[in-house]
Amino acid sequence: MVIQSKNPATLEIIKIFEELSKEALENKIANAHQAYLSWRNTTFAERAKLMHAHADYIRAHCEELAMCASTEMGKTKTAALGELEKCAFTCDYYADNAERMLSNQKFDAGAKENYISFEPLGVVLAVMPWNFPYWQVYRFAAPALMAGNVGLLKHASNVPGCAEAIEKAFLQSGFPKDVFQNLFISIPLVESIIRDKRVMAVTLTGSENAGRSVAKIAGDEVKKTVLELGGSDPFIVFSDADIEAAAENAMLSRMQNNAGQSCISAKRFIVLDSVADKFTDALVSRFKKLVVGDPLLPETNVGPLATEQGLMEIERQVNTSVVKGAKILCGGQRIGKIGYFYTPTILSNVTKGMPVYDEEVFGPVAPIIVVKSEKEAIEIANDTPFGLGATIFTKDIEKAKKMASKIEAGSVFINGFVRSDPRAPFGGIKRSGYGRELSDYGIKEFVNIKNIWIG
Repeated sequence: MVIQSKNPATLEIIKIFEELSKEALENKIANAHQAYLSWRNTTFAERAKLMHAHADYIRAHCEELAMCASTEMGKTKTAALGELEKCAFTCDYYADNAERMLSNQKFDAGAKENYISFEPLGVVLAVMPWNFPYWQVYRFAAPALMAGNVGLLKHASNVPGCAEAIEKAFLQSGFPKDVFQNLFISIPLVESIIRDKRVMAVTLTGSENAGRSVAKIAGDEVKKTVLELGGSDPFIVFSDADIEAAAENAMLSRMQNNAGQSCISAKRFIVLDSVADKFTDALVSRFKKLVVGDPLLPETNVGPLATEQGLMEIERQVNTSVVKGAKILCGGQRIGKIGYFYTPTILSNVTKGMPVYDEEVFGPVAPIIVVKSEKEAIEIANDTPFGLGATIFTKDIEKAKKMASKIEAGSVFINGFVRSDPRAPFGGIKRSGYGRELSDYGIKEFVNIKNIWIG
């Protein structure tokens, strides 16, 4: 398997990386296990000092780290810098709060003393995607390492430079060697790592198929998994919504992370018929103002899609939907012959049976679905195999709270678009995966929750 950095804006091959041999991989797993035997005995204060130093390292090197993300997967430099600040904040947050989150919890079950302790599991494998090449890794690594675990990273093959930079960052900020290691390996070798008795758990963010494969292998080995998979998030606009605010948030949500390449981007815009025209006009106006181009330029809002495969998939989904009756209101075409650029696109007349309704659309495409009632809006919101996030726009907050309880998703945002935060649990239901990342809930996914009873 070729592991290489390829600039999706220019198609230039930046660097080719050598895949690990089986012997080298064995050494890395063995070293990770040995590192864990020491790391688990460090104090929270010792870990926190290193994690704060790591946050400082990220901030001090954000320019070069951002450049790597922009050139490897096309993220605008502005977005990359924002992603890195979020990573640094997350490191600081878990440095400050992990001890509190994992402190012993006393309870009364009729014994002289009864408490729950939270102890690390060991080596955790993280299989991570390219779309947030830093954030996806740190939202696993910061809480897991603060809990006393060590990490092995199998990153996406198109962001090897970012993966290498993360490992270097841990070493340069003072973490002991082998507490966090990057693995340049092909996908077939992932199974052998999951099955290795020294690897205790695995977390994956990626496609539904990848999640199914990892879950099957880990299930066979009876090992803990956390899966964050795809999403087809509904963005619901009720008739009493602030339409301008809804349109602004819709644009930000759909286009977040460079051309909407995010699991939690809004992907289906479900709008009450009484405000559909007004909302559509406001959204089209905003999409037409977006600047597509070189992700390194400050005026660029939208860079290229990360891969040729992703571009071809967007073209298929849009073109097939148009054949089935969808109408292009703006965009709908590739830009230029060099680079994987696609115009920000809005589709109307969208109905069930079209790819932009039924499938996850991982790119700058906003399908608008017009409904006649709030009841119908909720039904369509839930008419998906995914359940990651959802948005509701309305001025009636009490109504929104009631509607939120009816939506099948891991997060519901009212009058704002879905985003992850290290202080809040993140994850989905249905085919969006299971388990949670971040917050008190996420850090406890990779610990042994041990009941201590004293009679």
